[in-house]
Amino acid sequence: MATNGGIIGKSNKTSFGQCTVTSKTASGDITTQSGTRLVDVLIVAGGGGSPGTGGGDGVTGGGGAGGYRTISNQPVCGTTAYSAVVGGAGSAGPSPGGEGSAGGNSSIFCTTSAGGGRSGRGDPRGPGCAGGSGGGGSNNGSPGGAGNTPPTDPPQGNTGGTGGPGGAAGGGGGGASCAGGTGTNPSGGGVGGAGTANSITGSSTTYAGGGGGGAGNASPQPGGAGGAGGGGKGNGPPARSTPTPERAGTVNTGGGAGGVGDCGAQAGNAGGSGIVVVKELNKASGVWSMQSQFQAKSQGTWPD
Repeated sequence: MATNGGIIGKSNKTSFGQCTVTSKTASGDITTQSGTRLVDVLIVAGGGGSPGTGGGDGVTGGGGAGGYRTISNQPVCGTTAYSAVVGGAGSAGPSPGGEGSAGGNSSIFCTTSAGGGRSGRGDPRGPGCAGGSGGGGSNNGSPGGAGNTPPTDPPQGNTGGTGGPGGAAGGGGGGASCAGGTGTNPSGGGVGGAGTANSITGSSTTYAGGGGGGAGNASPQPGGAGGAGGGGKGNGPPARSTPTPERAGTVNTGGGAGGVGDCGAQAGNAGGSGIVVVKELNKASGVWSMQSQFQAKSQGTWPD
């Protein structure tokens, strides 16, 4: 037991982080303030891209969201640089039929969020790929990729949706909060799985939504909506083959790419890049040194 200014009890370290928030949208160091001893952390990987199509009746699924992980009360040293890696966006597959890529991993404090899986190819048809969240399967009943790969506890993401039957529609990419939706006929592309809201920056922002599945020609069918948290919208009528910004995953959210329909040969869509956020905490719980309190009060750094 330590003696703390006349009070006997366990001596607890204080943290004078002043709730400073640092958001990294590109890889680099985060340097703590001199009095910081504890931080909260958000780590979101890059979202998966979607393949291009080759002009047949193939329809791709939506890209999987980047892995979503948090850390609470991570111990740190003051005035110390910590390396953060921010995962890049999964690339769009070229036409005709080129594969997109998975999103890049994000990491800090020896904790890694895995990039989102790319969606299933339409020509030839195939399953979505595994990742932080899995990519959606292509049409003709192709399965979505597994989420939470490699496994973490709690899970960092969910499975991609199954593609619809025949030439119907692609499955939605998995999101941080739920799996991607199944492509159906005549409803169209599967909805991207929803992401997760986080207030580490001081305002609530939703991250890691899956991309919506692409649409088939029958009916005609709409592309699937992107999942909340930056998921791109699947290509659908009336302009399936026209790229638009809303079809890519949103930057710095880890959103998955929207899938591609079957209106001629066309390129896929890109995922959204990831982000790492560190909040330096104010903590002064338990029994603490009176000398430490006096010094902090004198310097104006004692937590509220």
